[in-house]
Amino acid sequence: MRNKEVAEKFYELAKMAELANDNPFKIKAYTEAARRIENLPYPIEEIAREGKLLEIKGIGKSIAEKIEQYLKTGKIEKLEELKKKIPPSLLEIEKIPGMGAKKAKALYEKLGIKTVEELKEAAEKGMIRNLPGFGEKTEKKILEGLKFMRDKTVSRVLLGIALPLAEGIVEKLKAHSPVDKIQICGSIRRMRETIGDIDILVTSKHPEKVMDYFVKLPEVKEIIVKGETKTSIFTHENLQVDLRVVAPESFGAAIQYFTGSKQHNIRLREIGIKMGLKINEYGVFRLDTNKKIAGETEESVYNALGMDWIPPEMREDRGEIELALKHKLPELIELSDIKGDLHMHTVYSDGQNTIEEMANEAIKLGYEYIVISDHAKALGIANGLSIERYKQEREEIEKLNKKLKPFKIFLGAELNILSNGEVDFSEEELKFFDICLAGIHTAMNQEKEKITERIKKAIRNKYIRIIVHPSGGILNGRPNYEVDIDAILEEGKKYGKIFEINSSPERLDLNDLNAKKAKEQYGLKLAINTDAHSVLSLRNMRYGIGVARRAWLTKDDILNTLPKEAFEKFVARNDER
Repeated sequence: MRNKEVAEKFYELAKMAELANDNPFKIKAYTEAARRIENLPYPIEEIAREGKLLEIKGIGKSIAEKIEQYLKTGKIEKLEELKKKIPPSLLEIEKIPGMGAKKAKALYEKLGIKTVEELKEAAEKGMIRNLPGFGEKTEKKILEGLKFMRDKTVSRVLLGIALPLAEGIVEKLKAHSPVDKIQICGSIRRMRETIGDIDILVTSKHPEKVMDYFVKLPEVKEIIVKGETKTSIFTHENLQVDLRVVAPESFGAAIQYFTGSKQHNIRLREIGIKMGLKINEYGVFRLDTNKKIAGETEESVYNALGMDWIPPEMREDRGEIELALKHKLPELIELSDIKGDLHMHTVYSDGQNTIEEMANEAIKLGYEYIVISDHAKALGIANGLSIERYKQEREEIEKLNKKLKPFKIFLGAELNILSNGEVDFSEEELKFFDICLAGIHTAMNQEKEKITERIKKAIRNKYIRIIVHPSGGILNGRPNYEVDIDAILEEGKKYGKIFEINSSPERLDLNDLNAKKAKEQYGLKLAINTDAHSVLSLRNMRYGIGVARRAWLTKDDILNTLPKEAFEKFVARNDER
């Protein structure tokens, strides 16, 4: 499935066209095509092979030709032409927080800056502040953005890319090679938001055949090393995958060892030593006799230390070991506990699918209800809705609720917390919605105090029930805006608000540490939502569940584990209105 790959090319084309001052309508068309392709539930190459590209909404003849061109040749002629006019290295500059296409182009034209290194040197020398449209504050923001780009580990990829890739490899190995048992380990199993590499363990009576099949997978870009018990490859995403064959009697110990985290494992070994035990990837052994007492299963490793098995997401040495020794581990939330999704977009704003299509997909997922929360009018870039458009949406929802009963669709809105803390509509207008969500989408460069006060003001609005993606960052793309998280959580507690764990793999916001803080320090309830813009992205709920489990959250901590009747009561609780 090459959807992500093709979408990235169209995103690149849009950015290059923007840098070249190309037709704004073309730029918008390239970006829209990229979003459509990225969210397709079927492989773009199969759609092209069947001659059905023009059936994709938003894909015209010119875009379809470019897709076919790329799939056949690996290049898009228009993109290659633009690369001759504009240095492709400007794309790296454009990605730096505080920059953007216009500033990158201006710096290229006025100072000849073509690389990140040249940008850094110019900013440090104070050469940028005197340029029209820049200033000392912008220069400072550029240096901060460069530091962010330098600090983030660029070799780490998003969980949303790594996990499906790992699962695809596992499915192929199970179906076509002689594996007996197989397990994905490492930070993927712990549901870390970004992944350094992929670890897969197997048991097999014919390891050489497993390795022979593994290195021939279509995912393989390069073979790093091939051996009888360990083989390492690079995928086309430049992600390293290590495949290890281990003995069945050590499978559990190896899973525990290679799942980590490092600090968690160090603590286990320290406890083991005090008990006269040695723990490694082969098992648990008595120090005095070297007799093996556990290792075939992961549970046996923990049980040998007198503790309960610890869910992988908790293994970060944050107190989980102490709870396991006391047999007091929480019963973590499961994906099956979710009864509805409270944040999603449709074709009314910037989504890919209709309300009915989103509802039918939610029904397939076993949900009892959803909230349609299309963008409000202030976010013009996302085709934000006026009250009149929301009224049309309400009419459609009412018809669908009769058709899809007992499933229920609620009308919500994702409001914009504006630069002064106001939102898109008056309080009188907000009464129209079943439930209002609000988040920051613009003016993210404000000072910490202003950002914090904006969110606090929105929290005090009695019609807003949920604060979405509260930190505002994009993983591997944009740092969080500066906000006093404790201050907004405290305000949320005071006014009884719900904070969101956004399940989009690019966001995962609140993160695990802040979600844990929201519960433990402030006693807040949270909601786990997908922010889905297509039926396909409704399935991203599992990533938000991963964050919640890393935050030690239970079913009772999450709003949308409520059955429909209880959620209806939450929505109808209009004490303040």
